[in-house]
Amino acid sequence: MLAVHFDKPGGPENLYVKEVAKPSPGEGEVLLKVAASALNRADLMQREGQYDPPPGASNILGLEASGHVVELGPGCHGHWKIGDAAMALLPGGGQAQYVTVPESLLMPIPEGLTLPQAAAIPEAWLTAFQLLHLVGNVQAGDYVLIHAGLSGVGTAAIQLTRMAGAIPLVTAGSQQKLQMAEKLGAAAGFNYKEEDFSEATLKFTKGAGVNLILDCIGGSYWEKNVNCLALDGRWVLYGLMGGADINGPLFSKLLFKRGSLITSLLRSRDNKYKQMLVNAFTEKILPHFSTEGPQRLLPVLDRIYPVTEIQEAHKYMEANKNLGKIVLELPQ
Repeated sequence: MLAVHFDKPGGPENLYVKEVAKPSPGEGEVLLKVAASALNRADLMQREGQYDPPPGASNILGLEASGHVVELGPGCHGHWKIGDAAMALLPGGGQAQYVTVPESLLMPIPEGLTLPQAAAIPEAWLTAFQLLHLVGNVQAGDYVLIHAGLSGVGTAAIQLTRMAGAIPLVTAGSQQKLQMAEKLGAAAGFNYKEEDFSEATLKFTKGAGVNLILDCIGGSYWEKNVNCLALDGRWVLYGLMGGADINGPLFSKLLFKRGSLITSLLRSRDNKYKQMLVNAFTEKILPHFSTEGPQRLLPVLDRIYPVTEIQEAHKYMEANKNLGKIVLELPQ
């Protein structure tokens, strides 16, 4: 089968598509013929040598995919049949023509969605759902500040925050991104290149601050995050795009706010946790991708590339140009 490959860590120019061995499904696994897989920041970090896959996971890039079930491994419980369309959360391996998936981590594709749209759901939407509900304990009426508001996770988090009865605020780096965020349901957006988002947030919340922050930036934002955090607020850190180092009195400022700093990663969690997450998401959220009306959810796609243009896709993401997800199509 064809798969995205790189021989040594480095820039996008190291990526190419090569022929590799097709995997076989093990106990309780199915083999998915991949139609599409979405790009995530984790793929860029892995390519750079900064984020190894979890032990036992494929070292091929790709944390989510959509396609069709083509083989059932031993011990499958019969929930899935050959030919079924499905989308999957993966620890790796999605950017290839075939990938093996525990049957419990497959989800049905909502009616009316294309396979590329479906490929944009698992990692981003399960991450956003987890951060808001399982980690951040979002409550109706909460102000939620979402950094990188037009990333895949950001566009999902805006919509899920609204669905929870909370008020989404976002940061982004262009007026175009902020306008898109407001179309998706953001109550306000702040251009971090042109204004201090913490001051703008405090002004919008009339000095109260935000109850929950979803932060994939890290180091460079710590002081502004704490500054606009409400008393007893929760700051959920799930990425370090702005660096891992901090310089200054983080603990005293956080203590003064009685704030909670919670960290979370999804990729490294065990299958039991992921299965629980997939089940909850499938039951509570997935139906809203198919229903018309104000509660309808929509995966936001920016661009679709053929997998042979993997270098261009990585360069585009590195330039922070995307509004929503970047999807790769696999040859059928």
